[in-house]
Amino acid sequence: MSDQIVIPPGSSPTEGNSANLIYILYLASLVVGITGLIGVIMAYVYQGAAPPWVQTHYRFQIRTFWIGLLYGLIGAATAWFGVGFLIILFTVVWYIVRCVKGMQRIAQSLAYDNAGTWLW
Repeated sequence: MSDQIVIPPGSSPTEGNSANLIYILYLASLVVGITGLIGVIMAYVYQGAAPPWVQTHYRFQIRTFWIGLLYGLIGAATAWFGVGFLIILFTVVWYIVRCVKGMQRIAQSLAYDNAGTWLW
């Protein structure tokens, strides 16, 4: 979806609040791991009834969780070789950047323009 999706007339700007909460839960999961799992469950539950611009955020959040888990597992598996620590560091930075960008777009009431990306 593109930047053209903005809150339609008659909609509430608070429609993105639950998606914003999920981004916060994801960031908190860097300290308290279980909140990331709670966030992805919430994203799966809320995505069906959300307006289209918020659905892009839920899709992005679900992908962030699963891709982050994959990157983390690869980092953990290769930690014996030393390169795994760099992969884990990259994953943490990647995770933070994705969450912050998502929160910025929610604050502007914009859809996430490239929710299917593996990078940022």
